[in-house]
Amino acid sequence: MNDGHVPTSSRDEVGQYEIRLAGHLDQRWAEWFDGLTLTHQSDGTTVLQGPVVDQAALHGLLQKVRDLGLPLVSVAQVAPDPPAVPTQPR
Repeated sequence: MNDGHVPTSSRDEVGQYEIRLAGHLDQRWAEWFDGLTLTHQSDGTTVLQGPVVDQAALHGLLQKVRDLGLPLVSVAQVAPDPPAVPTQPR
């Protein structure tokens, strides 16, 4: 039976998130956003990306966006980048 409840083990895992904001946010804000990577996109948006420890931390980040008055475009959980595979000498 699916009652909409998310098991605690899924809810508390670290996830990779991408938060897209309208406008270009200065790099100096990266530390305030818990060290997320800030990337300026050619469409005039800024993407904050990186690990978020849990839903409470995600909500905290979204409150910071709100407090700055930045227009929120999207929030998405994304697959983490695959680990680099060392090349083998031939």
